[in-house]
Amino acid sequence: MTGELTEVRMPEGCLVVLVGVPGSGKSTWATRVAERNQIVSSDALRAQVGLHERDQRASKDAFDLLDQIVATRMRRGLTTIVDTTGLEAARRASWVALAREHGRPVHAVVLAVPDRVARARNRGRDRPVPSKIVTAQLRQLEGTLAALPDEGFDAVHQLDGDEPVTLAPPRFVNAPALARAHREDPVPLRFALHIGKFAWPGGGPQLGENLRRVGRTAEEAGFDTISVMDHVVQIPVVGPEWEDIPESTTALGFLAAATTGVQLGALVNGITYRNLAQLGKQVATLDVLSGGRAFCGLGAAWHQREHDLYGWHWPSTDQRYQLLEDALELFPLLWGPGAPMFEGRTVTVPEAVCYPRPLQERIPILVGGSGEQRTLQLVARHADACNLFGEPDEVRRKIAVLRAHCDAEERDPQAITVTQLSEAAVIDTGGDRYADVVGTIEEQVGRFRALADAGVHRVFVALHEDGTTEQIERFAPVIAAFDP
Repeated sequence: MTGELTEVRMPEGCLVVLVGVPGSGKSTWATRVAERNQIVSSDALRAQVGLHERDQRASKDAFDLLDQIVATRMRRGLTTIVDTTGLEAARRASWVALAREHGRPVHAVVLAVPDRVARARNRGRDRPVPSKIVTAQLRQLEGTLAALPDEGFDAVHQLDGDEPVTLAPPRFVNAPALARAHREDPVPLRFALHIGKFAWPGGGPQLGENLRRVGRTAEEAGFDTISVMDHVVQIPVVGPEWEDIPESTTALGFLAAATTGVQLGALVNGITYRNLAQLGKQVATLDVLSGGRAFCGLGAAWHQREHDLYGWHWPSTDQRYQLLEDALELFPLLWGPGAPMFEGRTVTVPEAVCYPRPLQERIPILVGGSGEQRTLQLVARHADACNLFGEPDEVRRKIAVLRAHCDAEERDPQAITVTQLSEAAVIDTGGDRYADVVGTIEEQVGRFRALADAGVHRVFVALHEDGTTEQIERFAPVIAAFDP
């Protein structure tokens, strides 16, 4: 058990099983910490299917309905508080099993007030529970308290009812503790601003000025890199197809002129959108015009709709991976000395000619995607960086796969920069969350510390910014917390 807590944090979407005798304050606690629709009360359901809340003849029907509601809410991932005595081991076991079936966390909350307090509250009710039943339940509570730690709950909280309670997005539940640990033992982490949404005030006529302002503010806030998406129509997970989205190489050239120090590149260039040598030339030009600040993001492409709209050939998955590996082998030749011939799997380049040469001796190549068999193998074989998706446990597992590929390729995994793409937004303490990636500065610091501990070196952050600079400025303290 956790004992007394200054703050109780539980993940949104979890199942909370209340445990306590009548008068212990379970219903009061539930209504204080949750919305009414999140609470499933056996007493309230007795009143629905029987004469009143204490109609014991309606108990079976009430619990059948309760179990049906809880099952439906777990299937949909909705925060659910079960307000019963919680004293029956078989019922607790069924609720734990139900949460596990749907992959939801499950917590027990014990409201353990002094016996005299519970009895006094019970006596003050319109329909008090008979004293002898309360006595029996108090004895049953003792055995329940001993059994709870071994019943499979993710956490058991024994409370007096007054502790502050936060229902937080799962990624933020342990974030404050991690943030405190980070203040005591900080670790470095670099941040890139990823811009994928350009539906900003003023539309196209104001796009240039908005993009210039965003780029300059990102530099001032401490971002060391800015990336854009390489798409010609907006992708479904971000916005509607008719939403403004500028062509990536043009936008990056504009940002090169608008900024002075940040690294610039696409996250990531679709390998099917351009002739490979042409793409290598474009990246080299960006490096020259930016003063040596380009990185080259590459990916196997996935959005067939763009190919259909623009008349591009849509290769098979295998062909796209062949194109990707050709690019990984061609570009260092194109950017290096001489003009050697390149004979690839999908393309032949008689002379790898590229003038002016990039300013960097080697433009860093980042491969996007987390595919374990092919993508991460190509990273181990050719790339300078990878871009992974997922939360810390998933990222940690992917890194282990990457290291195994590095061993097979006889390459030092420390030579590969691990990056991760995250959505984020910062709110003031007590502000409204409008998405599960929105948190306070402390929560974001803790969240990104978890990624750093998992092995991430740089995070590409897609802020919920709207063309203004507010979210970028709000994020600056998070970056500062990781400044080595």
